[in-house]
Amino acid sequence: MNKVKTYNNISVKGLDLFSRDKYEVASEIINPKAILLRSAVLNAESIEPSVCAIARAGAGTNNIPVDHCSERGVVVFNTPGANANAVKELVLAGIILGSRGIVQGMAFVNEQTELKDADAMNKLMEAEKKRFAGHEMLGKTLGVVGLGAIGSMVAKMALSLGMKVIGYDPAISVEAAWRLPADVVKIDNLQSLLAKSDFVTLHLPVLESTRHLINKDSIQSFKKGGKLLNFAREQIVDSEAVVWALNNGIISNYIADFPHPSLIGIPGVMLMPHIGASTAEAEENCAIMAVNQLKDFLENGNIVNSVNFPAAVLERSGDSRLTIANRNVPKMLGSILSELADNNINVVDMLNKSRGDYAYNLIDVEGEISAEIVEHLSAIEGVISVRVI
Repeated sequence: MNKVKTYNNISVKGLDLFSRDKYEVASEIINPKAILLRSAVLNAESIEPSVCAIARAGAGTNNIPVDHCSERGVVVFNTPGANANAVKELVLAGIILGSRGIVQGMAFVNEQTELKDADAMNKLMEAEKKRFAGHEMLGKTLGVVGLGAIGSMVAKMALSLGMKVIGYDPAISVEAAWRLPADVVKIDNLQSLLAKSDFVTLHLPVLESTRHLINKDSIQSFKKGGKLLNFAREQIVDSEAVVWALNNGIISNYIADFPHPSLIGIPGVMLMPHIGASTAEAEENCAIMAVNQLKDFLENGNIVNSVNFPAAVLERSGDSRLTIANRNVPKMLGSILSELADNNINVVDMLNKSRGDYAYNLIDVEGEISAEIVEHLSAIEGVISVRVI
């Protein structure tokens, strides 16, 4: 029986994918084999020794101690792209809100509580509507920073609305490049993109290289009056730099999903309460993807969408399957196979993949793997974890 501990409210459509004869799923459970969560914050002490996998129903994994998990051989999954459409639609709303005086106009209308005469109200609206005039999106240039699952969808959406789209992503994957519309103009550096864009939208993970990517230096490259949208992560933007840029007329709007005390009440700032992925459909999609990935790992050892171990998918063959996580150092595979050979274990099929400091092996063998062999494999210097499926 595979025990899965849940945090937060996980969509029932995801949880229903766990068959009752193979899985025990609960928020209070002893010695879980896996953890399924959304935004709950884990620390190293809360991850029990029995845990071999953690699945985050969402894209970011800042709430999980990934480095600690890697050291222990705990595979951490996320669900990239599952909430992409929800975020894409909110970005569209942000662009529209930044183009037209919608928020300001609605606030003005709602202030007219003392005006009871309909004709008088109509005359007032006609007289004052020029205060809330805006601009159309057609023909404007959108700069997309980060061209992954969400960024590419935003780019495609903007093109369909008649916008010009330029993109910057120094770490774009081959898969993402294929997904990107041909009409997106690739820009070689961030400063050039900022200088050419009427709107800039950010779609990057938080890394050391992206933390405060928009800062007092980079923000000075903005096209005068440009508008900055951040529906990625708060840490990518230095809020003090945003206030400075707004006060100095460098940018005209900051539209973001991450409220910060320093931004409250600042003219030109439009903040939302972190609702980018807050749709019923996105929560269902994330839960379904997270559960399917977790099940495939627990039942077959396959890894899809891990943030700390390489992708590894191998069709089952043989009688038993070994999964081995190890440090990515020379002679590891030879040592593992030698141990199996010394015990007359015949390998039917195998897959070895590496990612950074870590490697992962799927090894299908004839017969059964004894506890003694597992103990010997675990004792090999550099081996982090061993499972038999």
